[in-house]
Amino acid sequence: MNGAQVVVEALKREGVKYIFGYPGGACMPIFDALLDAPELELVLVRHEQGGTHMADGYARATGKPGVVLVTSGPGATNTVTGLLTSQMDSIPLIVLTGQTITPNLGKDAFQEADIFGVTMPVVKHSYLVKDVNDLPKVMKEAFHLATTGRPGPVLIDLPKDVVSAECTSNFPENTDLPGYEVPMKGNADDIVRAADIIMESRCPLLYVGAGAVGAGAAKEVLELAEKLQAPVTTTLLGKGAFPETHELSVGMLGMHGTAYANKAVVGCDMIMAIGARWDDRITGKVSEFCPTASKIHIDIDPAEFGKIIQPDVSINGDARLVLQELIPHVHKLDSGPWLKSVASWKKKYPLKYPKRGGLRAQHVLDELDRLSESRGIISTDVGQHQMWAAQFCKSSRERQWLSSGGAGTMGYGFPAAIGAQLGCPNDLVVAVVGDGGFQMTLAELSTAALQRVPIKILIIDNRYLGMIRQWQELFFDQRLSGCELEGNPDFVKLGEAYCVKGFRIRRAGDVTKVLKKALAYNDGPCIIHAEVVKEDNVFPMIPAGAAVKDMLIEKPKDRKLEKPVGST
Repeated sequence: MNGAQVVVEALKREGVKYIFGYPGGACMPIFDALLDAPELELVLVRHEQGGTHMADGYARATGKPGVVLVTSGPGATNTVTGLLTSQMDSIPLIVLTGQTITPNLGKDAFQEADIFGVTMPVVKHSYLVKDVNDLPKVMKEAFHLATTGRPGPVLIDLPKDVVSAECTSNFPENTDLPGYEVPMKGNADDIVRAADIIMESRCPLLYVGAGAVGAGAAKEVLELAEKLQAPVTTTLLGKGAFPETHELSVGMLGMHGTAYANKAVVGCDMIMAIGARWDDRITGKVSEFCPTASKIHIDIDPAEFGKIIQPDVSINGDARLVLQELIPHVHKLDSGPWLKSVASWKKKYPLKYPKRGGLRAQHVLDELDRLSESRGIISTDVGQHQMWAAQFCKSSRERQWLSSGGAGTMGYGFPAAIGAQLGCPNDLVVAVVGDGGFQMTLAELSTAALQRVPIKILIIDNRYLGMIRQWQELFFDQRLSGCELEGNPDFVKLGEAYCVKGFRIRRAGDVTKVLKKALAYNDGPCIIHAEVVKEDNVFPMIPAGAAVKDMLIEKPKDRKLEKPVGST
């Protein structure tokens, strides 16, 4: 068995079904070996970045690692954006890159790039395999590292002479990685201390992030919230870890979270982070974040403890297992007055949008949520449409919300939806994208059409980089610079060029009718081109670097806003 055959056999042993790839000279032996493995389905993408986002979307929707196969040089470097996206959001990915032959390493050979060095800051781990007999062990370790502890991407760089050589070593049954430990249940004393703090609370708040989704902790979060009678807020990537249709849900918190979630953050006397990392879009001005509340932090990665917020108790472990240990130590809190306050904020500050003045993105997304009964898998790009989708498209279960959080990667949503649909063929999958982000990876229309995945590509077209325009309007005296997307194509006609069905929405009165037709169309992908009003803004909003209490419910009419001190 040569090295390429070892790689393919290892993928089969790990239960891989799809490989998202693009060939080139250095990885030809592996593509050749794939011809003899019909159980592995190669999805030929149109760009390596798109392939990496597809594998990422597959992983987020299924909980299984996504696999990418590309060639050396630019083929490998084109995966860097996808690797960063997965690393920032802790998504398990295996990226296999071809490489020049080992005698040529470091000699600027054709299509040589030091991808091991280039990607070191954006992977959980990286390998450059120089001996074919190391391959079985490396492949086993890579899947173990990508999927255990805090998940993340692992890159394996494969010189062409290595994958062409004969391998004499056996496939290991287990891994042997001294020093690599996977936290599980959490320290018992820490759990008791956390329970004591919880039981002293009268205004509790559970703050749930992507770590709870990755751990499969939704059942335990629900049990804890109902037992305590504590409201629950989720991060952008924690959507679905607690059903947003539940009466205890206050939706997403942070920069564009609901007003009532942010009011709860200000008013709580105890906040417990479950698999969430106190992101700067959540905390705003750190020194004024929950200043009087006790803080408990549960996380699989001990490096997160005290990085931004110093907790009163930190518990290192798997969120699901820690909650299972914690729940028997707590009982119902006297939180009645607190829940009444939260209910009053929900009533006073509902999510809303103008009903007149043209087609509104919020209206389209609100109606999509209603027609799909909050059951569809939603994949988004980054920008205004992402925040509106997070606000109006509720998640009722885990792995229903796919979005680039930490990296904020434009161009992510559409290819990620292709991967999600392949992994979840019986689910409704909708890519909610902006006109800017969609044009970064639209070449994957070919991939979607050839795979006949029935995804709905909802393009929120306001002919602007909307979030940039919003910031320039609010904080830069409306001095608009580089944000107007002149030259946008007719997206319906563009879809037709790729043999993709198109629908168009121009009037508010047509939203329901057109969405119904699109949702009923299942003969391959379709585009829904929503031509929305140009200058709408996302509210609520906490200016970057400001305190949560400084949240804006709407655009101030009587004062000029200072430039934000935070990044974005």
